[in-house]
Amino acid sequence: MIIEQIYTGCLFQASYYIESNGESAIIDPIREVDLYIDKATNNNSKIKYVFETHFHADFVSGHLTLSKKTKSKIIFGPNAKPNYECIIANDNDEFTIGDLTIKVLHTPGHTLESVTYLLKDSEGKNYCIFTGDTLFLGDVGRPDLAQVDSEINPELQAGMLFDSIQNKISVLDDDVIVYPAHGAGSACGKNMMKITFDTLGNQKKVNYALNGSYNREEFIDVLIKDLPPSPEYFPSNVSLNINGYNDIDKILLNNSKSIPPSDFKNIIESDEVLILDTRSPEKFSNYHIPNSIFIGIDGSFAPWVGEILKNIKIKILIVVDDDRQTEVFTRLSRVGFDNYIGYLSGGMNSWIKNGYETQSIENISPDEFVNIMNEIKILDVRNEGEINSSSLDNSIKIPLKTLENNLNKLNQNNKYYIHCAGGYRSMIAASLMKKNGFNNLVNVSKGYSGIKKCLINI
Repeated sequence: MIIEQIYTGCLFQASYYIESNGESAIIDPIREVDLYIDKATNNNSKIKYVFETHFHADFVSGHLTLSKKTKSKIIFGPNAKPNYECIIANDNDEFTIGDLTIKVLHTPGHTLESVTYLLKDSEGKNYCIFTGDTLFLGDVGRPDLAQVDSEINPELQAGMLFDSIQNKISVLDDDVIVYPAHGAGSACGKNMMKITFDTLGNQKKVNYALNGSYNREEFIDVLIKDLPPSPEYFPSNVSLNINGYNDIDKILLNNSKSIPPSDFKNIIESDEVLILDTRSPEKFSNYHIPNSIFIGIDGSFAPWVGEILKNIKIKILIVVDDDRQTEVFTRLSRVGFDNYIGYLSGGMNSWIKNGYETQSIENISPDEFVNIMNEIKILDVRNEGEINSSSLDNSIKIPLKTLENNLNKLNQNNKYYIHCAGGYRSMIAASLMKKNGFNNLVNVSKGYSGIKKCLINI
């Protein structure tokens, strides 16, 4: 028996490779599927099933491409209504992979079609559960992402989730291993633990959904209280996962074009496109193409693309360093942004050599910032949890996720010193503000972590 968790850090997402006696199955694959096929091929195993725990909102699943390439069958749980051929399993249905059995446990709540897959070993013993977005480590899935009619609301979904966890999951033995679909950082939950698997017994101690902290009504109240708005790209990803999408291989082949600087400039001037600069915050600060949006490839790239760009159909031109364009395009497609039309050939150096206009954003160190912090306007773009934990008293607090909708609260004539925790999100914020007419901006490198160290040393 082989069970391998494949964790995609940029998405905070876990997929799973399961194998027994020459047969294998994949649970919740990401969009580029060759890694699963290669594993099976190297082990002389045939991929028999692709199991989906639900219609994902935060990424485009690879189930359709994987099924097409391997002739494997796609499995969804009850209530799923995809627009392609698959097996819609009933509650308690079982599927075999070699000597293993996977049992379908219908666990609605996060969405109506959500399921947990219970894996039994060769002796029929309950070994582990793949909980999707129903149960996370230390948390549960949010109850407001279901694509349903107006009669279903987060309160009803939260009640379903409580019932699912109590009736289907908590009754399992303590030694059963819990494998969720997401880890800390995902927008699909609130307060996930940093570990990516655990025993159910330990979760019964530390997870409020399992340890008896709340009755049903209290659980509902806790779960729906202070739910942050879901990212605007989520419904588009759900639609792609329900209705289908183009193979990522074809998209990469057709859209990964190297565009000379002169043509790049002409496209900007003649078409409605978004310029996405994926270099480091430092390089973007030094020089960038006017009206560019910064989202660096070395940060939480894909989720922030979804949060900031929102519209998956927007045409995107890429500025990228070090021959990383394929990585950028792949990570865009992971969250449904397939409408990229090419990248700047030769990077920013070629743009500068042609004498084309560039802009910059001032950067200062935490030391410099601390010396003037009582005399300036400070913008804190960290999330609410970070701000509530610790912040500067005189700062304006607008989380990056909500910044663009709250720019009317800021004055374009003022000079703003922007910080996040480490300098990545603050540069995204600065690029957004600059694109919207704010020209007097300063980014605080190393962010609040650097600021705190300086304050301690004073």
